[in-house]
Amino acid sequence: MIRDSIKAAQLTAMKSGDKPRLAAVRLILAKLKDRDIELRTASTLPDDDTLVVDVLQKMAKQRRESIGMYIQGGRQELADAETAELAVIEEFMPQQLSEDDTKAAIEAIKAELGATSIKDMGKVIAELKARHGAVLDMGKASGLVKAALA
Repeated sequence: MIRDSIKAAQLTAMKSGDKPRLAAVRLILAKLKDRDIELRTASTLPDDDTLVVDVLQKMAKQRRESIGMYIQGGRQELADAETAELAVIEEFMPQQLSEDDTKAAIEAIKAELGATSIKDMGKVIAELKARHGAVLDMGKASGLVKAALA
């Protein structure tokens, strides 16, 4: 499980004295704990790895946005810190589908659903997320779906 590897990474970072890595791993664990608390009242709980990947994807997206804003604002030292955190977060994420694999998955779903126009975009994206949500950047996939249906 991904959560176990994150906890193991925390112990390794503590033993090695790698403070920046330890801080990033602790941040991940704190976000996971927050998410666990949110889900205490939920009627259905998602698979643990799905939950962890979802949290990691959101954290990675936030870091990428922050890096862009810091660079735009001329704050390279803050951008470097965010980049280091992003590298740690991405270590625990499953390997993402390549653009070619994503296009192939979109074409398969498009053919299966009989999607032909941009009106079917919602159905295609929903099915794509259900099948490949953990290994797909939905922001990029959305653009590819739009291009495939245009």
